Formats: sequence, structure tokens, C-alpha cells
Amino acid sequence: MTPPTGYRIRLMRHSDYDAIGAICRVVYPHDEPYTAAELAAHAAVFPQGQFVAEHTPTAEPVGVHFTLKLRISDYHVDDPWDVLTAHGTFADHDPGGLTLYGADVFVSPAHQHHGLAHALTDATRALVMRERLWRMVGGSRLPGYGVVADAMTAAEYVHRVVGGVLVDPVLSAHLKDGWRVVKPIHGYLQHDPESAGWAAVIQWVNPDHPPPPGFGLA
Repeated sequence: MTPPTGYRIRLMRHSDYDAIGAICRVVYPHDEPYTAAELAAHAAVFPQGQFVAEHTPTAEPVGVHFTLKLRISDYHVDDPWDVLTAHGTFADHDPGGLTLYGADVFVSPAHQHHGLAHALTDATRALVMRERLWRMVGGSRLPGYGVVADAMTAAEYVHRVVGGVLVDPVLSAHLKDGWRVVKPIHGYLQHDPESAGWAAVIQWVNPDHPPPPGFGLA
């Protein structure tokens, strides 16, 4: 997807760190924002996987998509974000891994609803194809689930969202963007009361690269 007029997708720079931290404080008010040291660590281990959406009139970063490569056989499908990202440091990045893990994607509220999250995801999918990876995996928050958690299980909620019966602010957008649900999991994020502690593991499979031997071991 071509970025919307007035924006471009590029790789993260050192000069972006303060702005990214400020956006993070707004998007995730209950969490500690990324520090400059953490962002520098991401860039050091996997620079080609750290994407920024730039507002070209101001040259300011307004959204990000952070990724790393993992060998999924080293993990469990129910592992939380902290485990999959080595507590946000990306120190577990595996250059030989065939799965791109989408650790985080967010856009400044002032620049949402322009298709930037979709454009950022397209950039990561292009990376998957360039590096001949098998797939991209991520975790989708379920911010609509908390208000109905007493009425249905998380599995029922996800099933209804996938079927189009319910709309979730995050998962529905991911589904529209071509992701598929693997399963709902509990405890993916430490602080997510809107989702009642639940998330959905989602994946996008590279159509040009067959699964590795053993299907799912990379």
C-alpha cells in the first residue's frame, strides 16, 4: 500500500527517539514508554525491522512498527510480550529465525484513521518477502472484550469478531488487514484492563515461501 498523501514510511533514526517516547505515553498511558536505550537496542540488533511513519510536512515521526526475528520453536504460543521481546530489549532477536514477530505497532491519535497502520504493516510484510521468511506473527489486543467479559468467554468473543458478528477496535482492523487468528491467549500484556487480560495470537503467512521442515519449528 502506498502511504497516504503527506506521509512516508522509512526506517527509524536516532533523532526519532524522543518523539516516539512521547507518542508511546499517549497511546499506552498505563505503561512505561520506550526509552532511548531500548530503541537504540532495537536498531542495533535488527535495524531493517524498525519502521517509522513520518509526517512529511513536519518531518516528525507519527507512528511505528517494531519487529524482530524469532525461531518460534524456542517459545510457546501462550508466551507473553515480555518473553517474546526479552522484556522489550529485543535481545532475543535470532538472525536465523524464519518468523518475523511484530512486537509493536502504534500511531499517534492525531494521525490515526489515515491508513498509516496498514502502510506500516505492508512495510513489514515486504521485509518478510525480501528476507524469504515464512510468516509474521503478532499479538492483537482485544479492547472490546472487557465490557462483555462477564457475558462470554474470550474464545467466544474472538469467534464472533472473526465471524463479523462483533467488532473489536483492534482485532477487526487486523482481520481487515489480512491477518488470521491462531488462538486467544491470556496474560499477553501486563496492563490491559480493556482487554480483560486477553489477546489473540495472529499471523500472516508469506505466500511465496513454503513452511519450513516440520511446519512451525522456525
